[in-house]
This record gives sequence, structure tokens and C-alpha cells, in this order.
Amino acid sequence: MRIGVAKEIKPDEYRVALTPAGALELINRGHEVAVESGAGVGSAFPDEAYGRVGAELTSVDELWRRSELVLKVKEPIASEYARLRDGQILFTYLHIAADEPLTRALIDSGVTAVAYETVEVHGALPLLAPMSEVAGRLASQAGAYFLEKPLGGRGLLLGGVPGVAPGRVVIVGGGVVGYNAAVIALGLGAQVTILERSIDRMRHLEEILSGRVSLLMSSILQVAAAVEEADLVIGAVLVPGAVAPKLVTREMIAGMKEGAVVVDVAIDQGGCFETSHATTHADPVYVVDGVTHYCVANMPGAVPITSTKALTNATLPYVEAIAGSGLHVAVASDPALAKGVNVIEGKLTYEAVAEAHGIDYTPLDDVLPLAAVRG
Repeated sequence: MRIGVAKEIKPDEYRVALTPAGALELINRGHEVAVESGAGVGSAFPDEAYGRVGAELTSVDELWRRSELVLKVKEPIASEYARLRDGQILFTYLHIAADEPLTRALIDSGVTAVAYETVEVHGALPLLAPMSEVAGRLASQAGAYFLEKPLGGRGLLLGGVPGVAPGRVVIVGGGVVGYNAAVIALGLGAQVTILERSIDRMRHLEEILSGRVSLLMSSILQVAAAVEEADLVIGAVLVPGAVAPKLVTREMIAGMKEGAVVVDVAIDQGGCFETSHATTHADPVYVVDGVTHYCVANMPGAVPITSTKALTNATLPYVEAIAGSGLHVAVASDPALAKGVNVIEGKLTYEAVAEAHGIDYTPLDDVLPLAAVRG
């Protein structure tokens, strides 16, 4: 299969979808790998690194025109919609439940769109997990930074010092993002509370964090009470493939301390704070009711060397499966990968996205008779 690695063009996006090491693995399996010139520079992978392993360096027009399987990190933006074509496979983070124009562009193009973030194995999201780990860790770092007074924050050192109490960090959601945010916040010396809905997950967090955090059952009243006392609130809520619920209301934000900070890691899925809207690394924050909001939509893009390597580690086996067997056989053989298919043959095959936009939903098995292939 001819596999193309596109250069990211979203603002301040420095990641690339495949490392040279990953390209070599695919080439050794008999595939052609084309990399758009300059695609890896932001992740410290110059064109020469891809050339040395046998990848072809090509232009953006040539890459999109000839590639059967296009690998990206972030979803296509409006200027890329015209490049999508019938019969092509796009494998990337899509987050289309929060983006109706992109959803319709994918449907209209005839492209097969497979989303990293909806590939699911027994409730886990293996291709979202590495970026969730990065984003969770960055969330605590960013929150601590923007609590500094010259940046508009309260002027609070999150870890405190002997004789002075540490800051209070509230994390809404105890999944991969929440756990990793807690690890860094604890490392900074903060007092940490995690709000979670699953008792089993709370028991697991109690064990792996050695009882160093307060674990509370999430409810409207509990969220309101915790947010009011917090210096930093991190939104770490995820409903796979769907729009994030707005768990922190404008009223709750208005009741927070002057100069407090909120970090909405759920912003790719629409955000879990009522006052959230997406920002960029170049202009990461804004203030609502005296509270600083950090809502960067591609947080892991700030650390592309780490993020690119972690992403390729997770995605490469799925790329190998699609390229080696073809999409139909690959998804028939792997129910986890089948859940990643959001759009195919002009049909929307992910129900939560269909509900978000009021578009007709078509089960994947109605488009690709997977049972026949498995049999």
C-alpha cells in the first residue's frame, strides 16, 4: 500500500504522524511510504532522517493525490477539505462530534475516515491514551504557570513552602488524563482532589496513588463545592467519540477565587466547562469572571518530540494491519479498529457523532458486511 505522511498545518502543531523508525518498519513490510517535505521538522525529524530509511519525500499535492492511506495527527482543517478524495483512507485524530463542518466534508468527499480516538479495546482507548497522558501532565504544568501573578493568576505557588499551605487542585474526571494530571500536581506538592463517577475507578486510583489524593463521587453539588475552593481546576472528562458534558457551569466559574485557573483538556470534544472555547499555543488563555481559562486544543503539540514518539508507538500496529490486509479485512479481524471507523462511503458510522449533529447513522456492518469476512 502507498502510505502518505502529511505535514500538519494547524497553528502551533509540530507533531508528525510517523517517526522514521515507524516508516522503516512499514517499508520493510513491502509498503511505499511518502512523507511530505518538512513534515517531521517540528518533532526533530528532518527530511534526511526519512530519506535514510527509504521513504520518499514529496510535495503536499503529490502526497494527497497518490496516497491510498494518509496518516495525520490532527483533523483536516477547511483548507484541506478539497484534498480528501473518494476511496482514500484517512487515519488521524478526528474529534468530529464537536465539528459539524468537518463531519459533512468527510461524508461528502467519500473518504474513509478512521479516528484514533474511537479505537476501543475493552473500554480503553489505546490510541488516545498516549496523548491523554501527555495532556494530563501538561495540564498541571500549565495551571501552575498561569497561577503566577505576572500572568494574571492569584500569585500562588502550587506546592507551597514549609509553613504555607499548598494550592488546591481539583480534577474533574479520573481517567487517563485525570490520573496523569494528579501525578504531576502531587509532584509539585499540591493538595489534589479527583471527582469521578465510577466507584471501581476510584478504588483503583486510591491504590495506585497510595491514598495521596481525595477521591469524591462526582455530582452537581460536589463539583460546585470543590470548584469554589480550588485554585486550579482541570477538566478531564471524556465520553468516547461524543461531545463532552458541560459539568462546570458559568455560575460555578463566577464563584471561584479571583485569579484561579481552569484547564479544559476536554476542549477537543467541545470542552467540559460552560465558559470554554478553543485557544492556541500562541494565545493560550483568556479570562472569564476573573478566572484564567487555558483551553488549547492540541496541548501535546507543545512537546512534539515526546508526543510523536508516543503516538507512533501506539498507532503503528494498526497502520500495519490496515496496510497489510486492507481496511475491510483489518476491521473485520479487529473489533477495536472497527470502532475507529467514523465515516465510510459517504455514510456516518459512529452513532454518537450522528446524534451530535442530527445526521443519519449507518451501522458499519451495513456498509462492510464484516460477518461475511470473519466467516
